[in-house]
Amino acid sequence: MSPESILKLYRTMQIIRQTEEELARCHQRGLVHGACHTYVGQEAIAAAVCSHLGPADSVFSTHRGHGHALAKGLPPHELMAELFGRVSGCSRGRGGSMHLFAPEIGMMGTSGIVGPCILQACGGGYSSKILGNGTVAVAFFGDGAVNNGAFHEGLNMASIWKLPVLFVCENNQFATEVPFSYASGIPQVGRRAASYGMEGVELDGNDAVAIAEAAAQAVSRARAGQGPTLLECRTYRTRAHSEGMGDFTYRTREEVEQWKTRCPLLKLRTDHSHLASQFAEIDAEVAQLVAASRVRAEADLPPRAEDAATHVYSTGLPAAGVVAVEPAAGSRVVTWSQAVLEALSGEMARNPAIFVMGEGIGKRGGNFVTTKGLYEVHGPERLCDTPICERGFVGLACGAGMTGTRPVIDFMFADFILDAVGEIINQIAKMQYMSCGRLKMPVLLRGCIGVGHSAATHHSGSYYSMYGAVPGLRVAVPSNAYDAKGLLLRALRCDDPVMFLEHRELLSLKCAVPSEHYEIEFGRGRIVRAGTDVTVVALARMVHVVQQQAESLQQQGISVELIDPRTVSPLDTDLILKSVEKTGRLLIVEETPAAFGLGAEVAARVADAGFDSLDAPIRRVSGVFAPTPYSPALESAVVPDADQIAAAIRQLLSE
Repeated sequence: MSPESILKLYRTMQIIRQTEEELARCHQRGLVHGACHTYVGQEAIAAAVCSHLGPADSVFSTHRGHGHALAKGLPPHELMAELFGRVSGCSRGRGGSMHLFAPEIGMMGTSGIVGPCILQACGGGYSSKILGNGTVAVAFFGDGAVNNGAFHEGLNMASIWKLPVLFVCENNQFATEVPFSYASGIPQVGRRAASYGMEGVELDGNDAVAIAEAAAQAVSRARAGQGPTLLECRTYRTRAHSEGMGDFTYRTREEVEQWKTRCPLLKLRTDHSHLASQFAEIDAEVAQLVAASRVRAEADLPPRAEDAATHVYSTGLPAAGVVAVEPAAGSRVVTWSQAVLEALSGEMARNPAIFVMGEGIGKRGGNFVTTKGLYEVHGPERLCDTPICERGFVGLACGAGMTGTRPVIDFMFADFILDAVGEIINQIAKMQYMSCGRLKMPVLLRGCIGVGHSAATHHSGSYYSMYGAVPGLRVAVPSNAYDAKGLLLRALRCDDPVMFLEHRELLSLKCAVPSEHYEIEFGRGRIVRAGTDVTVVALARMVHVVQQQAESLQQQGISVELIDPRTVSPLDTDLILKSVEKTGRLLIVEETPAAFGLGAEVAARVADAGFDSLDAPIRRVSGVFAPTPYSPALESAVVPDADQIAAAIRQLLSE
């Protein structure tokens, strides 16, 4: 390496070291309100790897991410301000030590959960392939992550698709307080690369020059389309797991002191002693920078309380193309499956950033023909068959959404995606908020819900109420082909993550659907049929069951107004309240069990804002509180039927 490169490496390492030591002092002063995971002792790794990255290359990190952010170019002032909870912090005071966002320089975020950064880096690499922009994605993680399922799923995906990704394991010997020697069946992380068919390099994590040389080769391979590399950098953190924590119940003072003699900055100075005067100049210059950064950060203002709930959703949702009218008489009639395939096909032709991932969605066209014929048009990268690794490809979708593409995840059955619920709730749903809107999350998660066809308990779930409780997610549950197409088109053009749930018993049902583009706004429900005696709110298949029964009740002089919310989040509360104001009675019908469900939410909102309109108590008809059984006799017993609904309506009218 040239002297200029050595000095540049040293300066980055010194910025990290001095910033971290200052933050440790600030923690003792009470300026840091939460955790403070310092990077002291590991500076060589971040500095060496990031020296080969440009602003467009993406870095995904873990809870010990200060050094990665600084090495990627984050000013020390913005890091300090973040830990001080100031509005000038890199995450505007929303993240603290474990959640650092600076997408402007390619720092795509750090996570307090171990493992997601590995999957997100795969997403950054997949975006690079789709966009053809030559960028590289890097995941930094500790030795604890290599025993997590995300490691296996991420490295396997990166290998089979030859993604331009560097996996950098900072093996500092301990995962919080658990020694790696205990937690791993083999002593080396780098050896694991061979199991995934990729390059693996084992390095002294305190040797900045050796790491820089290995990283240069890995980045070059990635940019040349030769796939990922796993770098194991064996190092040691010489401060506690987090400032203020006890450290010597699981390691000794002697061990820590011995590792301090192997300090990466000391090694660089010793190996290049002819640059001693330049090193001294850097030390002094960085000291001034860090001191000034701390003074500035400490003087900055905290965020405004009124901004605490901004950027939960995107503010850039387009209005063009939205319609809220029913199809005209004489419109063509198609099935649900045909309508949503038409929507996806048109958007994939229009937007080259869209790609679809799922099991069997390539040549096969999907278990429910959701992608039939698209593979032949767009090829294997945009119609990507996946291994059975739902957490893996959902986490990948998060990273892809952050780096400029629009993933569509076809998860087949709602039960399957539960393996990835942490990626959905902790990562995808929170990304826009934690980045203060600087990152968008245009991820569409779609699959089938509902009871039917004796599918039993692992293929019959719905879970829309669970997802509806998550800030940041939009949850659509249409009941017919027209709504399904309009809502799917809306989802494919908005910047929010959308959980799009399709009841499999409705996929073959037909209705009038325009062939042209149209969108249905989230949060705009539909009056399926007007009535005057009772309001019934129903979702998905239950809309059809109620509608058939309402027509029969009409012959008996009972007028039912049926409301289909279309989306669970946002929920069209105003439409329901207006209907209850007219009818004075409310029945909520759900296929799923009542406990903690959508019905409870609707009832609570109406009781709060429409109590004076009610002439009778709110009633509910719901599924039985039990897993879904296999036998048709048992299956039919756990979901509401038409007779139960009719009886509930009559009972409500008698009150």
